[in-house]
Amino acid sequence: MEKEEHYINRSTWLRAAVLGANDGILSTASLAIGVAAASDFRNPVILASLAGLVAGALSMAAGEYVSVSSQADSETADLEREKKELEEMPESELQELADIYVERGLDKETAYQVAIQLTEHNALEAHARDELGISEITKARPLQAAIASSIAFLVGGSMPLLVSFFAPLKQMEYYQYCFALLFLLILGSISAKAGGSSISKSAIRICFWGTAAMALTALVGYIFKVNVAG
Repeated sequence: MEKEEHYINRSTWLRAAVLGANDGILSTASLAIGVAAASDFRNPVILASLAGLVAGALSMAAGEYVSVSSQADSETADLEREKKELEEMPESELQELADIYVERGLDKETAYQVAIQLTEHNALEAHARDELGISEITKARPLQAAIASSIAFLVGGSMPLLVSFFAPLKQMEYYQYCFALLFLLILGSISAKAGGSSISKSAIRICFWGTAAMALTALVGYIFKVNVAG
């Protein structure tokens, strides 16, 4: 028999990578569109794109590390609390574990036997998984999330930056928009494939929100240009 393929083990780094790449494409393209709408020169567009790329990658790394570290701290605190409870009131914790298995469909006798065996094997692991929902697969990994998101941001943001260098200046906004949508579609397809989800649903979702973000940024640029001209 072939081993079943699952995708949940990719959830921690895949979420950070998709978020980083998506933000890199959208942020950099939106900046370029906004500045291009307000300027008649290429250099400000390139400078804004490059600055947004560097600042965004650093921001993504710091943000992911801090937020996922907070999750990791909460997990550690819960595990320490659970470890203390296992030492101080093992019978109560055993009954609590058995009750969880009863709620999941086992009869009381079977649930109690399962709880006893899992407690003897590794009590903390059993409570972490079945009571707290913490497992090795879903465990928070701050450094992994920070690296994945920042690298993905750089990769995603470098594409609109290249468009800023080579696209015709007069149609810069339209080129940025079209290429950004193309990049987002590719990203949506790759992430859906990696996560085992619907490619069409991912593409529609990412294009809708991408269009909204770039349209609003372009509007700000046009308003700024009108105000400066006036």
